[in-house]
Order: sequence, then structure tokens, then C-alpha cells
Amino acid sequence: MTRATTLSQTDRDIVRLLYQGLGDAAIGRRLGLGHRTVQRRVQQLMRRWDAPGRVALGARAQELGLFDDRGSEERHGGAGPSVAA
Repeated sequence: MTRATTLSQTDRDIVRLLYQGLGDAAIGRRLGLGHRTVQRRVQQLMRRWDAPGRVALGARAQELGLFDDRGSEERHGGAGPSVAA
């Protein structure tokens, strides 16, 4: 079992949203958590994965295969802009 598979769904969501560039308060609003709770969980994950910072945590999560293609589309706004014919 890898470290990524032992994460709770909330931790997976936090890391996914962090990777998308959201701050603690925005992540908390999306997940119904306080920003301090998000900060604490991010710090715990950084220690657990030996990540020196938030960006490194997101990169490490990607290396571990935590993100699928759908997450990539969400980060970049989907398949692209709609063009009216």
C-alpha cells in the first residue's frame, strides 16, 4: 500500500485543491472546513511526505499518482473555451 492510497478522502481533496492553486481559506470553504484545519492537515501531509513546502507537496502528490486526467482538466479550465458557431 502506498502513502497516497492511505490518505483519507478529505486529505486527497485538500491536496488536489492545493495543487490547483487554492489557498487554505478557499479550500476550507469548498470542503466545509476551517482554514486552520486545512493548514494543520497540509502541515501534517508535508511532514508525512517530507515535502519542504506546499508546492513540493502538490508535486509529490502528482508523483504518487494522486491526480487523474480529470483533475488536470479542472486545473486548466476544462477542454478549452467554447466557441459559438
